[in-house]
Amino acid sequence: MSLREARDDSCIDIYIPDDIDWKRLNKSKFFCLGSVLFSGVSGALYPIIVLKTRQQVLVKGTPCYRLASSILRNEGIRGFYRGFSTSLMGTIPARSLYMGTLEIAKSNVSCFAVNFGFSEVTAAPVANAAAGLSAAVVAQLVWTPVDVVSQRLMVQGGSNLSSATLKYSGGIDAFQKIVYSDGLRGLYRGFGISVLTYAPSNATWWGSYSVANRLIWSGFGCYFRKKDEGGIRPSSTSVVAVQTVSSVMASGVSALITMPLDTVKTRMQVLDEGGGRPKVIQTVRNLVNDGGLCACYRGLIPRWISMSMSATTMITTYEFLKRMSTKTPEN
Repeated sequence: MSLREARDDSCIDIYIPDDIDWKRLNKSKFFCLGSVLFSGVSGALYPIIVLKTRQQVLVKGTPCYRLASSILRNEGIRGFYRGFSTSLMGTIPARSLYMGTLEIAKSNVSCFAVNFGFSEVTAAPVANAAAGLSAAVVAQLVWTPVDVVSQRLMVQGGSNLSSATLKYSGGIDAFQKIVYSDGLRGLYRGFGISVLTYAPSNATWWGSYSVANRLIWSGFGCYFRKKDEGGIRPSSTSVVAVQTVSSVMASGVSALITMPLDTVKTRMQVLDEGGGRPKVIQTVRNLVNDGGLCACYRGLIPRWISMSMSATTMITTYEFLKRMSTKTPEN
């Protein structure tokens, strides 16, 4: 395993695993194994996404535990997995596009930034932010239609919705009814605001993650300097722990900044407010009328938890995937 050095003039040297760029990956193994791993991650986190979506479209705010209890009591475990099969069908192509775009953009932007005169410390968060933004925009071309259909199914059966929604027997039925009533444009309802939500969210997350990761490793260096004058090589457990803390910090920053946009996006995709195709301004007005500015942050805690859990499992799974997909060096 190659190592890179996290150096600080006042602290001890920390030798952590080197980042694996696009050129060093076995592409077929990367995409095939990634589809399997991230499908499992999606299944584990799906109930929290359902909870967040239900909260965002309720007329009145309801605490998470009450809403979860209501879903479990009235709909059983299946209520937490409404629309999952539809979501899973879109996860594989969307994730493939996301991962490919992320690695290509990160590698190219990083090289460009270094050649342009930026230090590696500055180039890393810039490249990560640009890669996250690019990957989110490309992935939304596939994910938005899947999101529209799966979110309609998520809220089906829920009570106290702000507006009545159609009943669907499954993903195919929902797809057909949406196309019949709104045409293909209906599947891309909220596409613009989805890009405005996920692009800055991903850029913020990847940029914040890179900064948090480096700060934590620098802190480790300062701490261990008092005990050991030589460089240290952290264990795999320490690396995962740092990745976890960094991802939670980055998720908090990203969720807080983009939560209002995510709430508006969800309501546009799910509700038929006022009949016809919803507009952003009208959706915002209806949302504020429902509960004031605080309504824009309904579901913040589930979203933060969801993003933190998703980000933690994603980044650890992603790093594991890249290690597993690294090309064997030729002698």
